[in-house]
Formats: sequence, C-alpha cells, structure tokens
Amino acid sequence: MTRLHIDIVGEGPDLVLLHGWAMHGGIWGSVRDRLSQQFRLHLVDLPGHGLSSACEPTTLSRLAEIITGILPERCMVGGWSLGGQIAMELALRESERIEKLILISTTPCFAKRDDWESGMDPKLLQLFWENLKLNYATTINRFLTLQMSGDRDASKVLLQLRQHFFQRAEPEPAALEKSLQILQQSDLRDRIAAIRQPVLIMHGDNDVITHPDAADWMHRQLPHARFVRFAHCGHAPFLSYPDQFVTCLNEFRTSS
Repeated sequence: MTRLHIDIVGEGPDLVLLHGWAMHGGIWGSVRDRLSQQFRLHLVDLPGHGLSSACEPTTLSRLAEIITGILPERCMVGGWSLGGQIAMELALRESERIEKLILISTTPCFAKRDDWESGMDPKLLQLFWENLKLNYATTINRFLTLQMSGDRDASKVLLQLRQHFFQRAEPEPAALEKSLQILQQSDLRDRIAAIRQPVLIMHGDNDVITHPDAADWMHRQLPHARFVRFAHCGHAPFLSYPDQFVTCLNEFRTSS
C-alpha cells in the first residue's frame, strides 16, 4: 500500500496542492503561511517523492487514483507542472468533489509531437533521466536552473527553489524514472474540454519547461477558464510572484 505524506495546515475551504516532478510538498513554503490564512491546505508529497512511498504501477491514472483516496469531500485542487496533469485527471474523475481547478505552469502534453509544437523535445526528457542516473545532484541542480530560465529574479528565486527542494529526502530513483515516463507519454488534449469546473490557469511568459502557448491553448479549450500570465517569469510563479500568486488564489476562491 502506498503511504502518502500530507501536511495539513490552516482554516477555510479545502485546497489540495500537488507539486511537480522530482519535487515535494515543501516546495510551497514561500506561500504556505499566507494561503493557510484563507484555506485549509493539503500539501501532498506525490508517491515516491518527499516522504511518500512509491506506488505500482506509476501511471497518471494510478497517481490520480491514489490522490483521490485523500481528497476532502469538497475541495479545490491545484497542480504545478506534473502535478497539474494529475489535477486535470482528478477533475475529470471527481467532478462532484472538486469544485475548482488551478493549473500552474502545466500542459496537457509535455512532449513535442507532430501535431503539438508547444512541448519539450522528447530527447531532452530522456537525457534528464540518463544524466540523473550518472549524477543525481548535478542533474537536479541543472533542472532547477532551467526552471528559472528567463525569470526577472532568476538568482534569487533559484536560491529559494534549492532551499525548499533539499529540505527533504531524495526522490526514489524508480519513481523519478516512471514519473518522467508520464511526462514523455501523457496526452490529455482530447479530454480536456470535458473539464467543467471553473479553472484558473497561471503561467510564466518565459517558461521553458512548459511553453506558454500550451497555457493559451488550454485557456481556449476549457469552457470556464481564467488565464493569468506572469511577465518575466519562469516555471515557478509562486516563487517569482508570491504576493500576486496568493492574491489570484484568494480572488478565485471567492469568484462564482
């Protein structure tokens, strides 16, 4: 059985936040205290990440199934990067329980395809894994640096990202590999229009991990979506613009 680690803090409507590949729930540290004044936060370590045990099989569907088991009866769900794909899957599965959806620097399809130019080169994703096996620390540091590419305060934000990241144990290698396969293979484009909940999309305009064009595309496909674009921002707007990030979530909480 997969054991999930969840930090639950604050009072108010339930908000479940899901982190990205190779990260953990502590990554929300820069906005945790302020959000906990308005929400009851559920900060989840995904299976095989942080303090959570791994799961088998590690597929997008299986990850969503496991997270479903800890969802409050009525809640908002937010996901960053890989966490955003899990959040989309959850919104499709649990439309009665998930009232609103927050998509942060994510995409319905991470990998570039013949009919999808708004993705990463699959060879680059594979290179991440090959290098990870050779030198974990160096590869993770390069990945963190890539996330901050194009950010107006790249050095400052990168320092925060590194501080939060190294607060917990290294992810399990097998979990990283299988989660990376999700990024390489998953494609939610044909299903995304079926998401009927109100959606808040937040994306940095200089994001090189998930291209802003993917956020534009989602905004056009989702029938009840609002799009907030962060200028001079890389892959982590909650680190680059914490005040604006918190304000956006609070406004979304009270919107109809």
